[in-house]
Amino acid sequence: MVFKKEFLNKLRDFGLNSYESKLWTALLSRGVSTAGELSDIANVPRSRSYDVLESLEKKGFILMKVGKPIKYVAVPPSEVVERVKKQIKENADKQITVINSIKESNLLQELNVLHNKGIELIDPADLSGCIKGRNNFYDQLESMIKSAEKSITLMTTSHGLITKAEKLKNAFEKANKKGVTIRIVAPITKETEQAVSELSKFAEIRHSNEKSRFCVIDGKQVAFMLLDDEKVHPTYDSGIWVNTRLFAETLENLFNHSWSKLKSPNKFIKAA
Repeated sequence: MVFKKEFLNKLRDFGLNSYESKLWTALLSRGVSTAGELSDIANVPRSRSYDVLESLEKKGFILMKVGKPIKYVAVPPSEVVERVKKQIKENADKQITVINSIKESNLLQELNVLHNKGIELIDPADLSGCIKGRNNFYDQLESMIKSAEKSITLMTTSHGLITKAEKLKNAFEKANKKGVTIRIVAPITKETEQAVSELSKFAEIRHSNEKSRFCVIDGKQVAFMLLDDEKVHPTYDSGIWVNTRLFAETLENLFNHSWSKLKSPNKFIKAA
């Protein structure tokens, strides 16, 4: 049996390797078969077939019939999907339990002590990093927002404003409850109306046609993106994070100078 590479690659979503994919699909085409027959059909070495079939059995993709010769029965794909989904959820729940136990253990305190001591030894010039990928940028941004004690100053694009309303709303809400002042500047359009409505509960928002992407936290930390988010694929988006008061305060002073000249987003939404 000849398997298309594209078809086999899709089966990786089930958590199968190449040999497992070939033997499972071969068995699906037969319903019931022996290891030797499946080896010939799938072009998998016989020396590996039994191990691979045993792996498929443990994963719930096939059943083994007791007898001589040993035969294998294919589990219906719809049932396999449910089993895989259940396994993924169980594994995720276990991992979450482990992570939560670490948060409540002495291990986290010891790790924090190590980190804090390490920070004391770091040259301020070393407190910087490159951010690759938009998802990583939002993870870093969320972490920065959580650490905010006084102020969050943010400038973004229309697309960025919509995404931040989806991904960072909870973080902004918690910061607002702590008394943190949140100011956001972005190009306001009809498409951003929902985002403005959501974020206005926690932040003051103003309109600007300028395209810029940065965030300043407490006049200390800065994260800024280097590329236009409408012209680059999220995977290739990139930015810089720095922890330097001089640069952060300079950027925030420039922001403050422009802030008083900017207008509320309401008239721009109505006009759009």
